[in-house]
Amino acid sequence: MHTPERSSLLLRSLTLAATLVSGLGAAEVPLATVVNDALATSAKQYRWMLDHLPADSAKPLPRTFEHGKLVTVPTRDWTSGFFPGSLWYLFEATGDSQWREAAERYTALLAPEQFNTKTHDLGFMLYCSYGNGLRLTGNAAYREVLLNGAKSLRTRFSSTVGCIKSWDRGIGPYDFPVIIDNMMNLEFMLWAAHAGNVPAYRELSISHADTTLKNHFRPDNSSVHVVDYDTATGKIIKRVTHQGITDDSAWARGQAWGLYGYTVMYRETHEPRYLEQANKIAAFIMHHPRLPADKVPYWDFDAPGIPNEPQDAAAAAIICSALLELRNYVTGSLAQNYSDFAEQQLLSLASPAYLAQPGTNGGFLLKHATGNYPKKSEIDTPINYTDYYFLEALLRARAKK
Repeated sequence: MHTPERSSLLLRSLTLAATLVSGLGAAEVPLATVVNDALATSAKQYRWMLDHLPADSAKPLPRTFEHGKLVTVPTRDWTSGFFPGSLWYLFEATGDSQWREAAERYTALLAPEQFNTKTHDLGFMLYCSYGNGLRLTGNAAYREVLLNGAKSLRTRFSSTVGCIKSWDRGIGPYDFPVIIDNMMNLEFMLWAAHAGNVPAYRELSISHADTTLKNHFRPDNSSVHVVDYDTATGKIIKRVTHQGITDDSAWARGQAWGLYGYTVMYRETHEPRYLEQANKIAAFIMHHPRLPADKVPYWDFDAPGIPNEPQDAAAAAIICSALLELRNYVTGSLAQNYSDFAEQQLLSLASPAYLAQPGTNGGFLLKHATGNYPKKSEIDTPINYTDYYFLEALLRARAKK
C-alpha cells in the first residue's frame, strides 16, 4: 500500500536515481559545477521570494510554506535569524550588492532580540544574522548587538547544572531542560568570549559542552533530545524526547545538531574530546543501517514505518555542512570518507528531487524537511533553516575547506 509519504519518497528516489545515472546527470558533472548551478538557482529563488513577501511588520520573516500558504514569523521566533543569514550567504556567494542591502534590511529587524533573556536560541537568531553581517562587512554596530545578545544568553546559564537552560516553563513539564540543539549556541558565546574579552563565556561554553557530552549520549553515540535537570541540585531528573518518536529514539535533526556543535567546539578549543565526540556522532549517522541511499535521513532513525516515513532535508543539510568542516580536522581515509559522504548529500540536495525550481515551493530552496513530526507541524515542507545550512554547505564545498 502506498501512503502519501511513501509515494513521495518513491518519486523522489526515482528522480534522484534518474539524475545520477543520466549521461547529463550530476554524476557526470564536476561537483564545482553542481555547486555553482545550485547557488545560481538559489539566488533566483530568493529573488523571487523577496519580490513576493507580504508586507507584514508583525511577522516579517519567512519560516515555511505549509498547506499551500507562506508562513511568516516575528523576530522572537527561534528561526528568525536564518532568512537574514541566508541573504548574507547569497551576498558572500555572489558579491552582488542587492543581497547585502536585503540582508542588512532583514537583519536590522532583529535588533530587539539582543535583550531577549527568555530564549536560548540567540545563537540562531543573532549569530546567523548579525554574526554573518559582521564577518562580511565589519560593521561595528553589529558587534555591539552581538555582545549585548551574549550578555542576555549568559543569564540562562546555571553553574549548578553546568548548562544554559533551553526552555522556560510552558513548553513541557520540565524543571531545567537542556536540549541537544543548544550545542549550536556555543559558537556565538565562544565568539563573544574573544570579541568582548569575557573569559567566563568560554568557561560556560566548555561547561555546557562537557555536561552535554556526559549526559546526552548513549553507548551507541546517539543523543537523547532533552535532559531535564533539578535546578537546585543539578542532578538528572529524566531523559526524554520532545520531537523524536520515543524517549529512546535517535531524532535525526538532534544527531545533526550534536555533530555540528562538537565540530565547532573542537575548532574553537582544540580539545581532543570534542573531536572524538564529533567523529563518534558522524560514525553513528554515516553507518546507520536505516540511512536512505540518497543520504537524507528519515526524520527519526528509529521511526517505526521506515521506509514509509518522511525524510528530513534539514538534518541532511546540517550534517553535510558539519562534515565539510570536520573533514579538515582529520586525515587519511577518515577525511576522505567525510568528504565523500558530504558530497553525496550535496548532490542529493542539489538535485531536482530536493532543490525547488524558482517560483515554486513558496520561494524556499529545499523541499522535504520535517519540523516537528509528533506535533504534525512542518512535515514534508521547506523550512528556513534548511536553506541556511544548505547555502552554508554549498559555500564550504566551493571553498574546499
